[in-house]
Amino acid sequence: MSDLTFNKIAGAVLATGLAVVGLGQLSSGVFSKEPPAKPGYAVEVAADTSEGGAAAAETPPDWGTVLPKADVAAGEQVFAKCQSCHSLTANGTGPNLTGVEGRKPGTEAGFSYSPAMQAFGGKQPIWDYEHLFEYLKNPQAYVSGTKMTFVGLKKPEDRINVIAFLHTKGSSLPIPAPNPAAAAAAAPTTGPAGATKPAAAAAAAGQPTATGSTASTNATAPAGGPAGQGKGAPGGAPDKTTSTAGAAPK
Repeated sequence: MSDLTFNKIAGAVLATGLAVVGLGQLSSGVFSKEPPAKPGYAVEVAADTSEGGAAAAETPPDWGTVLPKADVAAGEQVFAKCQSCHSLTANGTGPNLTGVEGRKPGTEAGFSYSPAMQAFGGKQPIWDYEHLFEYLKNPQAYVSGTKMTFVGLKKPEDRINVIAFLHTKGSSLPIPAPNPAAAAAAAPTTGPAGATKPAAAAAAAGQPTATGSTASTNATAPAGGPAGQGKGAPGGAPDKTTSTAGAAPK
């Protein structure tokens, strides 16, 4: 083989290599790879920080008391946050939630559950009201490793209303009888500025409640006459400083 022929072959190989590298650089600039804006199962809902500070420990509600009075329509509106992943007719990104109350966790037919949810289902026989109430507050914290990345429903009334709504969608769980003691324990025990517990909670605890004022009425009645006339004012009524509270009739 002559030197001229070799040079021609070597030049062709080099030109081909340069063309391949150049096309690769050009195509990477035209068809750049970009990560998806949202993961397939991520549900971005801002956490509720309106109350501020650390969240106080919650007392489980008395389901026999709260469910019959829950706002099912409000629960349906809150459930709209779940519909990007969950349906009441078929599996989607999340499992079908028809009949979820009373169903064993991780067992909806045709849905591929995470190992974490399958392990949870191995320990928990059914989705009862209490476990749903805690799970919906923070799914990732309650079942670590679940595919459900929803931030959770922080307000207890939202979770109660959603559970009441799901109860109308094929639930196999009966509503238990009311338990007044549990209802009293779940009620707030303090009000604004350190107010004492409500009378209803005190009555449930067997404590006496006040039915009227026991304060003594020793205050002096305001003097009569035009506005601005009081004690010692000209023409005003005599000042009466003697209390008549509790005095016997004369």
